[in-house]
Formats: sequence, C-alpha cells, structure tokens
Amino acid sequence: MSAVPPPTTAEALLADGTTVGIRPFAPDDRRAVLDLHAAGMSEESRRMRFFGVSRNAPAQAAARLCGAPRAGLLAFGAWAGEELIGEADCELLDDPPRTAELALAVADRWHHRGVATLLLEHLVHAARAAGVRFFEADTLSGNRAVHRVFADLGLPVERRYAQGEVRLRVPLDEGDERYRAAVDERGRRADVASLTALLRPASVAVVGASRREGSVGRSVLAKIRKGGFTGALWAVNPHAAEIDGRLAYPDVAALPAVPDLVVLAVPADAVPGVAEECGAAGVRALAVLTSGLGPQEARRLMRACRRHSMRLVGPNSLGLAQTDPAVRLDAEFGGAFPRPGTAGVAVQSGGVGIALLQRLAWLGIGVSSFVSLGDKYDVSGNDLLQWWESDGRTDLALLHLESFGSPRAFGRTARRVTRTVPVLTVDAGRSTAGRRGAASHTAAAATPTVTREALFRQAGITAVRSIDELVEAAALLHAQPLPAPRGAVAVVSNAGGIGILAADACAEAGLELPELPAGLATFLPPGASVRNPVDTTAAVGPVELALFLRELERVEAVDAILVCLVPTALGAVPDQDPARALLEGPARRAVPIAAVLLDQQVPVRHRTCADGGLLPAYSDSVAAARALAHARDRARRLAEPQPVPVDVPGCDRPTARSLVDGFLTAHPGGGWLDPLTTADLLDAYGLPLVTSVWARDEHAAVAAATELRRHGHDGRTALKAYWPDQVHKSALGAVRTGLATDDEVRCAYREFAERFGAELAGAVVQPMAAPGVELLAGVVQDQVFGPLVVLGMGGTAAEVLADRAARLAPLCERDLTTMVTELRSAPLLSGTGGAPPVDLAAVRSVLARLSRLAEDFPELVETDLNPVIARRNGAVCVDARVRLERRPSFDPYLRRLRRPAAAEGE
Repeated sequence: MSAVPPPTTAEALLADGTTVGIRPFAPDDRRAVLDLHAAGMSEESRRMRFFGVSRNAPAQAAARLCGAPRAGLLAFGAWAGEELIGEADCELLDDPPRTAELALAVADRWHHRGVATLLLEHLVHAARAAGVRFFEADTLSGNRAVHRVFADLGLPVERRYAQGEVRLRVPLDEGDERYRAAVDERGRRADVASLTALLRPASVAVVGASRREGSVGRSVLAKIRKGGFTGALWAVNPHAAEIDGRLAYPDVAALPAVPDLVVLAVPADAVPGVAEECGAAGVRALAVLTSGLGPQEARRLMRACRRHSMRLVGPNSLGLAQTDPAVRLDAEFGGAFPRPGTAGVAVQSGGVGIALLQRLAWLGIGVSSFVSLGDKYDVSGNDLLQWWESDGRTDLALLHLESFGSPRAFGRTARRVTRTVPVLTVDAGRSTAGRRGAASHTAAAATPTVTREALFRQAGITAVRSIDELVEAAALLHAQPLPAPRGAVAVVSNAGGIGILAADACAEAGLELPELPAGLATFLPPGASVRNPVDTTAAVGPVELALFLRELERVEAVDAILVCLVPTALGAVPDQDPARALLEGPARRAVPIAAVLLDQQVPVRHRTCADGGLLPAYSDSVAAARALAHARDRARRLAEPQPVPVDVPGCDRPTARSLVDGFLTAHPGGGWLDPLTTADLLDAYGLPLVTSVWARDEHAAVAAATELRRHGHDGRTALKAYWPDQVHKSALGAVRTGLATDDEVRCAYREFAERFGAELAGAVVQPMAAPGVELLAGVVQDQVFGPLVVLGMGGTAAEVLADRAARLAPLCERDLTTMVTELRSAPLLSGTGGAPPVDLAAVRSVLARLSRLAEDFPELVETDLNPVIARRNGAVCVDARVRLERRPSFDPYLRRLRRPAAAEGE
C-alpha cells in the first residue's frame, strides 16, 4: 500500500450543503491536527477516540499523521476553509493480510453533519485502490455516534463484543451496489440541501442593478419585482442611492440582512471580488449572468464559491426562475415570464432557453423551475435532476446540455430519476466527422455521437434531435398516458391519402400497425375502410367518429391511436366538424391518443377537451409518429426490471495489474502491448484468445507450426507479422492464412522479412480457427464518459459494414442481450438459411469480461478483439490489440464536486 494517495483536494458537500475539502495530510498540517484533537474535541470525545484521557494523545496523533511518510498509512483530513474539522485514517496490519486499522475524529461543533461519513467514503476509495480488503476498528460500546456512522455507511459490518468494547470489521469488497446506493442517497440529500438557497431563496440581492434602461441588472431586478417574489429583494449599486424609486445599497455588506441568493450582473473583472464579498457575508448561492471571464477570474470565482460554500449558476447564464407559489422568483432576462407548472427545464445556451420557454408557453406547459446553466462552472444537469426528483412538483424534465462534467454520475442519477419522471434531452454537439485518426476498429466506432447515445439509452433518457422534437415529445408525455410497450398504433383519418402518409410515418418510426376487427366498420359511413390505416371517408361526422374511437380504444391489439383530420366542406358546418369527436370527448382514454390537424398553424399545441384534459395536436404526422415512438420507448424502459449487475467470475486482477504496471514502467509514454503480453492480459480475465505462439525468426515459426499440427489441429496455420505500434495487419498485408506445410510457413515468413525489413520483430503462429460468424468486440476509454464497450460485425469489413452496438461500462445483464439483438445482422447469430445459431452466452461472456477489464483498468485506452469468431459451441478471438496509457484511478461514484476546466491550473 502506498504511503499516501495523490496530494490533491476533492471538494464535496456535507449533509447540510456545506462545502468541505478532503485531502491527505502534509507535514505542515501538524498544528491543525493537534488543534483538532485538543481544542476541537471535548474530554468525552477524546475519551471515545483514544479510550482514555491521556494528555499526550493529541500530540501523538499529530506526529503519526503528519510525520515522515510511512508505507501502509492512508490519512485524510476534512477542511472547512482553513479549519481542520475531521480526520480519518487507516494503517495496514501485518496480520491478517490486507486488513487496515481504522480511526476517526470529528470536531465537536461539526458533529451530525456527515463529516465522518464523507471522510470514510474517500478512505474506502483510496484503500480499495491500494488493495485493502478489510477495515477493522475498536470502539467503546457507548460510542453511539460512531456505531451509527458504520451502520449507515452501506457496507456490511461484523461486530465482536468484549468487556465494554466492540471490534468492528468492514469488508470493502462486498455489497458494492448497496454501498453505491447509500452513497447516492447521501449525495442527493446533500445536493438538495445546497441548492435550497439557489432555488427556494427567502431573500435575493441583484448586484449590478443600474438605473440605465435595458441593462441586464435592471431588467432582472424589474422581472423579480413584477413576478411577485415573496421574499426580501435588494438592489446593490455603489453608484446609485436608488433605482426605480427604491433604495439601493453600495455593497452586499451594507444590506439589512444576508441574502440567500445574489444575482451578479457586473463586469467580468469585478466578478471574483464581488463573489468573495458575498461569501464573506454568508451568502449561500450565486447566479452569475456576466460572460467573458478569463482563466484567472474563473479560478478566483471558484475559489470563493468553494471556500464559502456557495453554489454557483453560470457564469454566462440567462438566470433562473422558480414558479412555486411560495417563492415566485423570476430572476432571468428572457422576454417572457415562465408560466407556472410542473416541467423542470435546464439549458446551457441562453438562446435555447428563451426558445424553449416560448414553445412551452405556446403549448401551455408550465415550468416548475428553470435554470440557465451557462458555462456550468458548478451547478449542472445532474444537480437539477436531483432537485426535481425531490421537489414534489416536477413531473417532466427537459434538458439541453452541450457538455458533461461527470457523465457517469449523471447517468447513474438519470437512471434512477427516469423511473418516476420522464427526462428529455436534445442531443446537442453530435459529430459526423467521428474519430478520423482512430487507430483501431473499436476506436473508429466510438464517435461522440455513439458515446452520448449509449449514455442516454442506458439512463432511460429520451434523446431527440432538435428543440421542435423535444417539444413534440413533451406535449404527448405531459398530457397522455404511456402506450403499452408493444407500441401498436391505429391510424384513423378522414382522407385516405393522409392516412397512408401517417401510417408510413409510424412505420418509419418503428411503430406497429396491427390489423383491426372488421366489425368496426358498422360504426362508420358506407364506403369506409377499417384496414389499418382506417379511412373513415370525408362523410364521417363527430357522433360517428366518437363512437368509433370509443370502440377502437377497447381493441386489445391497439396500444395508441393517431387521428388525422383534414378540413372538408362538411367540416365547415360546426355541427359536422369531426374534430368535435376529439374535443368533446375525454382527453385521457384507455390508450393514448394524439391528433394531426392539417389546418393547424403551429407545429404542436395542446387542445383542451370537455373534461379539462389536454389533447396533443400536431400539424404533421411525422412529428406525431415520432412523439408516439418516444412514448413507446419510455413504456418499454419502465417495463424492464431494474438493471442487474453482471457477475464475472474467474478474473485474476492481481496478475493483470502486474502486467499493466510492468508495461507502463517500461514504457512511460504508453503504447500497444506485444502479442505475448496481450495474450496473458486477456487470459487473466478469461477472454478466449486462440492459441498463439511467438516466433522471432523463420525457424521458430516452422517449429511452432509443426508443434500446433502435432497437437491435433487440422494441419493449417496462420502467420501474422508483428512490429511495435502495428494495428491493422490485414490492410498492411501482414497476414497469411491456410498454411499447410513447413515450406509454406517458411516462405510466408521470408515474404514478411523481405517486405517489412528491419521493422519486423517476429511473427505470431496460430492454428486456423473453425468457421463461424466474425464479430468485433472492443473497448475505448473516453476520458469524460469512461469505458465504452462496442460489439459489431467484424473481420476485414468491420468499418465498411458499420453494424455496431455500444454501451458504457459497467454493463448490466440487459445490456448483454440488447447489444446483440440491436445489430442489423442479428439474424446471422440466431441462425439463417439453415446455418446453426451461435453460442450467444459465449458472446455475452466476452462483452461482460471486456466491461470488467475496462472498469478495473482505466489504463486500457483501446482494446480491439477482431475478429471474435462465434460458433455453435463457443467463441474465440483470433486477433487482439491492446493499447495502454497512464490514467489516474477514477471512481465515478465518489462524492465530490466537479472541477470545471475553466478553473483548472490553480
């Protein structure tokens, strides 16, 4: 175990929303550690910590934690500003092996705020990375606070009682999902607590409100007043004694009370100083509307926010709004007041925010809270999801995110939130160029678009391509029940041609059009057709159509109804307008219903029905079909069981760690593994690689081929030339197959030597694999999104076919199945044209083991198995390439506030 973890500070939230820094101790911290144990703790607390009241105990603790680095000691301190408020440490014991003795101490005035638990989480992370398998700790039986900390941690705890003391033993490698769920819940509560001052403030100050008409500060101040904010509101401007006839204050310190939220609309160079002033006064939240901050201003702004426990929206933000009647805060400078409602909206672009609020207003969908994230230095989409999950008002979440600070944490939160609240996002920033410089087939497949789609799919997020499509889907999800997961749609129209176009749109969206009972024709005029799509003819009146729809929604084969109406001469007579069948009937039926009204002037709107419910009406059938498909997809997601983690037995992590560390020690800049190390690494995780023999010259190649034939192979071998940094062998002419004799092997090796010259390092000799379906399986480590696992059709045509499925690790059981079924060529795996089906369990095993390998070793930046030959009785990899680079160990589930790129380099 290393002496100390990397000397970095991680900022995280306590249970009450306070920001603290977690970092390892340094020699200069000795005084702080002494003060914590001596002045910060009562005599009773020291007795519980040290099992006595020795005067020397604090000094001994300071010397142990801040002395010369010792192998086997891990120690972290929690800092609130410059004050050390708690420490957690563990030291490796000799017996039993891989067990560390644990100790905790928290300053008395910081008890019951989650300090000890947060420290333990960071210590667990560091200890696991160092190979520790168990924590042990001695506690007094009366130390209820410590026992509560361990009981709530989320890891199993074994207890042994003896003479008033309790020996605690905590296995660190058990109950992983339970532990992560406990960490998630603590993180959610802390996040919500920290956002309360931002989204439910009792008082607000606008700094930079001026007397100049049209200025941002004045506009926001006016909107807050006109919106009816229920709390105290103050204007701050050092150059004006009053604004709009009301008193203004020269600075935040001069205000009659400390505001919960301060909105900043000041020049960029003034932002850090005002932020520091706000923090020193006790402000808990900032919304920075200013844009154009440079790196130095960004760093100073973030330092002020972290040091003073302020949550930050922006900079470059449009502002925020909270429509809760108890708050009624509209602190943004868009052109309209957000309508109160139940949709949570978060955007990065202010322009997108204005457009989205306008469209929602036209649609009649109100907003619970709106946040323009701007440059997103702090508060992110992940924070807002957790707020909406907990606010008791939001039933629909709409996101426009151009970047992700911690996509793995976002995905885990979204996976939980989408079980109860539909989450829709515009998939912004899609790249068509992909990764032109990608070295392997897997890397070429892992474009930003593929990676983001994998994140959204696994998290259950409804991802759309435009603001218009977002609003279309929101209109249906907000107003109608979900269809059954099958998604079978009955299309009804009063004009045959329009019905056919709508049916085509449904089919192209992946929706089924079931056959309908012939008896339904009795409810329609003569000449009508009840084949799906249904043609009611232009003669249908509102009464007939209403009766027909009532019968249609009872048909078991129908999961949703799409009604397309065109204006006719009959419809011009009010009593004969077929649209009355929709508007005078119930909005919510046994199945969801949507309308396409070709005379409608706006793309989508809600029509109010007689029962007060809302009917989504579209001007185009393509938009309606897309919305129904999104609703179907959400229904399917909710019908699935909760994700089950994949069990991957037989992984030899210590051997793999030794191989990875050994290579990176010899090659600090990273690179591609040689064939033998690649085979050993894959073997450690049970990945099936065909027998491979390394040959440095033609004589060794011939001997290897002879030996392979002697061990019962069919007599034919393959020879593959190798040199460092080689990737695509086939494209370079570095592969010879079907070699049946020693002479053929010898000739092939000589061809390689002549063609590649001094570059040739040797060759790999393999038996020819039995035929099967050739697949590509691989992993690419994205530094932001984490490992992406790719499955597709393989061989030399891998990139030409471009038939692939991708998921972000860790994979769950469902991912292993759907990755196979999503391939266009999936029928080849199930057996077509008399061919036997392949061993799908073996294919799933390859994916699961790749996922685990990539999770365990972020240094594996590319892993490319191509081809993997899947057969009736197993799967075997014929060729593999692995590239390593030094990467820091990263736990996406460790609680910490993200560090924006703009504020790096402190």
